[in-house]
Amino acid sequence: MIPRILIVSDMSDARSQGLATRLAQRGAFVATAPLAAIAFDTGSASGLAIPGFDGGLPDAVIVRSIAAGSFEAITRRLGVLHALGRLSVPVWNSAQAIERCVDKSMTTFLLENAGLPTPPTFCVEGFAAAEEIASRELPRTPLVLKPLFGAQGRGIRLIRELADLPPPEEVNDVYYLQHYIPRAGPPFRDFRVFVCAGKAVAMMSRRGEDWITNVNRGAAPEQVSAQSETALAKLAVAAAAAVGADFAGVDIIPAPDGALLVLEVNSMPAWSGLQSVVAVNIADAIADALLRFLADTAEAASTVRPHRLVAPANS
Repeated sequence: MIPRILIVSDMSDARSQGLATRLAQRGAFVATAPLAAIAFDTGSASGLAIPGFDGGLPDAVIVRSIAAGSFEAITRRLGVLHALGRLSVPVWNSAQAIERCVDKSMTTFLLENAGLPTPPTFCVEGFAAAEEIASRELPRTPLVLKPLFGAQGRGIRLIRELADLPPPEEVNDVYYLQHYIPRAGPPFRDFRVFVCAGKAVAMMSRRGEDWITNVNRGAAPEQVSAQSETALAKLAVAAAAAVGADFAGVDIIPAPDGALLVLEVNSMPAWSGLQSVVAVNIADAIADALLRFLADTAEAASTVRPHRLVAPANS
């Protein structure tokens, strides 16, 4: 049976195209569509109308990107992913995992709840609440202010004194504040680990002149030393599991004492920078893991035998 895979993507980028190619090379039927093009349709047998599937459902879905939109549009698009999960279609990553990762406060909560090391973090509404936290914490350490829903290093600020706190309208009245972890630099370094199906597939060190070491901000990807790989892999796999992600880019920072701390878990990670310094083909790794998951699921289902009902003996 040919597996039918839907790649959810709002852009025809090289990573989505490469992933589609790798899946097709392995015999899968692949269609690509943005979530905006998938409709709830009560006239359909499944309740959804998905381009490329003639009224049917895919065997699995890979979410590469979700475009920005109004609150109503994003709610509807995530609702489509929730509906696919309700219909027992495997979705990598699920709506719940994406929601957990997009909301940095929930990511941090889940990491801490799982006992994983992450910097002390506070998320509050209102300038007065943020000022109270900053007044208490700043004598000990600078704070990093991040947009709750931000990505790729955009909108991050270093708070060294109370005057650095922005007014509420600049942060939608939500203040996500995290202890700044000092590092030697410049250059500054941290790590990105790509996890897929419970395994650390690839990792890189990011070196930048700026303390915000995102590749899209000019940081250079570098290979990770062999002595660091095991600890990074173990922590990244645990972080992905904590948020329920089937694949993820996990950002890890070294503390001054050498301890490793998880900063973020990205449920829709890019990997062009990472791919440039690792031998493994990341699209191959995702394709192989998903098809293996589908094969294992089908095999497990075929071995389940229904219990024969035995009529009770007449008394």
